[in-house]
Amino acid sequence: MPKPKPKPLTDAHGEVRELNQADVMAFQPAAQALPASLQRKLGVRGPQKAPTKERVTIRLSPDVVERFKATGTGWQTRVDAALQDWLKRHNPAKAVR
Repeated sequence: MPKPKPKPLTDAHGEVRELNQADVMAFQPAAQALPASLQRKLGVRGPQKAPTKERVTIRLSPDVVERFKATGTGWQTRVDAALQDWLKRHNPAKAVR
């Protein structure tokens, strides 16, 4: 006797239904369920093209953060670029607030 076809996980409106134990037991590991092309893309980051950046915690003025965040996605990269540009013309040891 053939195995019954499982119920769809979503209804006609695209809402996910409540999962039951049978649903969970039918799940497969990603290595088995996903095509090889997608498996290669998940969880693997390629080599960085530029030197690795260092993660730090820094306190910035609220107005500085607001103005950079207002520029949209990639604002942290733009902060880094602005600091790199500043360093070309200034000596951090001589910076005065």
